[in-house]
Amino acid sequence: MLQQRTMLGVADNTGAKKVSMIGMTKKGNRRFAYLGEVINVAVKEALPYGTVKKGEVVYAVIVRTRKEKRRPDGSYIRFDDNACVILMAADVKDPKGTRIFGPIAKEVKDKGFAKIASLAEEIY
Repeated sequence: MLQQRTMLGVADNTGAKKVSMIGMTKKGNRRFAYLGEVINVAVKEALPYGTVKKGEVVYAVIVRTRKEKRRPDGSYIRFDDNACVILMAADVKDPKGTRIFGPIAKEVKDKGFAKIASLAEEIY
């Protein structure tokens, strides 16, 4: 459960290290974003020779949240950090990077981000 100005880590190799959530794509005035949703982010920290530069506004999908998520079977999933993966565009479900670091939630795969799920190390 993330809201505006939440700082997230980036779980891919695009060169961005920290991003800040600035809004939600095509969701009106919703306050919170959850696992597997596409958000707008502003890059706050980036490597100097990465594909994404500091100050850029890009689209990303949330792959990990610290707030627990209840699953239909009654179990909960929770991670140690908030993290996202940067996307090519808002309506394209392909990642901009070629590697995904750390675990991702199963909800991301269920929402149609199959390419991200196939690149991930682990799916929980």
